[in-house]
Amino acid sequence: MSKNDRPCIKVCRFDDDAGWCFGCGMTKPERKAWKQVPGYRDAILQNLPARLAALAAEGHVTGEAAGKKKHKD
Repeated sequence: MSKNDRPCIKVCRFDDDAGWCFGCGMTKPERKAWKQVPGYRDAILQNLPARLAALAAEGHVTGEAAGKKKHKD
């Protein structure tokens, strides 16, 4: 997987408590590490589905829908 294949979907809005992006689930430090530390990518990818599920369970809009309009997250 190249750095261009990152899971970012260009939503880039972050939960204040967890620091996870509502679109892809990555943190800001993970976004930087994605470009610089290729060996770290698998660890990042493994965590994203659970993070997005946790945000959704808290009532947040996640994934592509999080970028459609402003939400109170």
